[in-house]
Amino acid sequence: MSQISVTINGRVYRMACDDGQEEHLSRLARDLDARIARLRESFGEIGDTRLTVMAGLMVADELVEAKRQIKAREQEIAEMKESRLAIGDRIEASELAVAEAIGEAAERIEQLAHSLNGRPGPTVALG
Repeated sequence: MSQISVTINGRVYRMACDDGQEEHLSRLARDLDARIARLRESFGEIGDTRLTVMAGLMVADELVEAKRQIKAREQEIAEMKESRLAIGDRIEASELAVAEAIGEAAERIEQLAHSLNGRPGPTVALG
């Protein structure tokens, strides 16, 4: 476990974190400190606790919105996967129909060729 000092709203806090997470924790603290500073600029001195709560609520709101967006993207992905599967099924059915039509046409052409060459072959109903 590592320990670092971060400054938020003019106060220094000693924080513990996993090894290698020091810079990440420092960035988080700087972000929170910047939010509090922006709130202080907007609202003036309304109390440290209130500013900290407001900053926390802003972060929570962003988190909720991010989760909502993630859920919407996951839903879109699921719908696209379903659509892709349906399209794949339609393509497969179309390919089978085309293959059958080609097979039937080939049989008719072969029968026609036999009849034109004067060989007896199965009769073909054209048209």
